[in-house]
Amino acid sequence: MSTVLEARGLAKTYREGRLDTPVFDGLDLAVQRGETVAIIGASGAGKSTLLHLLGGLDTPTAGDVVVDGQPMAKLDDAARGRLRNRALGFIYQFHHLLPEFTALENVMLPLLVRGESPRAAEAPARALLEAVGIGHRLAHKPGELSGGERQRCAVARALVTQPAAVLGDEPTGNLDEHSAAVVFELLLSLNRARGTALVMVTHDRRLARRLDRVLELKAGRLQPWASD
Repeated sequence: MSTVLEARGLAKTYREGRLDTPVFDGLDLAVQRGETVAIIGASGAGKSTLLHLLGGLDTPTAGDVVVDGQPMAKLDDAARGRLRNRALGFIYQFHHLLPEFTALENVMLPLLVRGESPRAAEAPARALLEAVGIGHRLAHKPGELSGGERQRCAVARALVTQPAAVLGDEPTGNLDEHSAAVVFELLLSLNRARGTALVMVTHDRRLARRLDRVLELKAGRLQPWASD
């Protein structure tokens, strides 16, 4: 298997006035194609910060992130954006769908940003919405969808570019137990079908145990989780 996402000696320190607050220093991670990885840890440990760094949404104080063989530190902002669009998908606790667009338009959007025509973008977006079970809701706007349906739409949007890896920040954390289970099973089935790696931050230990690896972020380091 090939490595699709890698952190090398990653460090992040926030400065407030004269005070430096290190989040982590010298963190390493390698994620293989098709692998599923859960990242757990106490609140404030830096899980979301790590995910933002892996996704190129924030810049490290030191070290580098390599996405699909390309070191992000060597790219300018425009090239970094193109790499994110091509190689990464994002799912957040809150769906972040655009309220003025339909479900179909929201899922088409990453392909339109890439420069594809509406005609070319519609077919894969429609197919993915069918795959996640809301093909009958294509013309509905987010406000007309249930919480679970909105998150399914967000999953489809994350996968429509056929990324090498999907980064999930508590993707089921805002759902009721049933909807969370449905969305999680959907993520796993699409992972298996498409070979897309999944890195998921979660507080839910039950879900974490079902992924290939569980890593705990503790004292600025990632280490294999010693399950209770």
